[in-house]
Order: sequence, then C-alpha cells, then structure tokens
Amino acid sequence: MGIKKPKKNLNIEKGKLDGIDYPVFCFKYLQDVSIDRCSNASMFYNFLQRLQKLSTLGWAEIRNSQRHGFGMEKIAKTNIKQPLPSFVTPDVSHLMAFRANGKLPFLGIQNDIIFHVIFIETKFGDIYDHE
Repeated sequence: MGIKKPKKNLNIEKGKLDGIDYPVFCFKYLQDVSIDRCSNASMFYNFLQRLQKLSTLGWAEIRNSQRHGFGMEKIAKTNIKQPLPSFVTPDVSHLMAFRANGKLPFLGIQNDIIFHVIFIETKFGDIYDHE
C-alpha cells in the first residue's frame, strides 16, 4: 500500500522487525527538490536532531502528540505543489507530515514501522499549501 514494491528480494524477514515500536526513517525516495532549494545548512542539522528525538518515541506516543510538536498530520495529495514520484501508488490520498525544524515539515508515507521521507520543506510553502 502506498509504495510500489521493489522487483528484487531484499531478504528482510518480517519477524526481525516485530516488536519494534519506534519509527525507522528511510531516505531512498527523498526528492532532490528538498535538497536543491535549501540554502541553510543548519536546517539539516536541526532536522537530524528532530529525527533522533522522534526515533526515541514510540508510534503510540507520536500519535498522541500535537501535530506541531512531535506528532504528525495528514496532508491531502491535492495540496502538494511538487509532482509526486511515480512510486507513490494511486490509492494514496495523503502524505503524513512531521515537523522538521520549527514549522517546516517533512512529508512521506508510513509503511509499518518505516517512514519513507519524500519531501523536506526547507522554505515555508515550497512543498505544499499550508491551510
């Protein structure tokens, strides 16, 4: 659901991931627009600190947190200004957003414990229309 499966077998046993309740962040699908438009290197430093903190929380705690704190929120696909990559399947109606740095979000798709980061907004409003 959400991301087309790779054609080759990655040989990761599902049982090896059972019992993990914290997010694992994947950057395989990070779009270049997220990096190319950034002129503030400290933004990425702060982003890494945020990822470290989020990784110490469980998914249940994240879901109970405020959206502008350590929680996340749904962003409708229709609000995304950038083209969605072809690996995002048509059944996806929204991306999930975490705050990366202040009010700047990063967006992606959660697949079990893995959060696939697709966009990092480095300038407010570059990636999606904020309502």
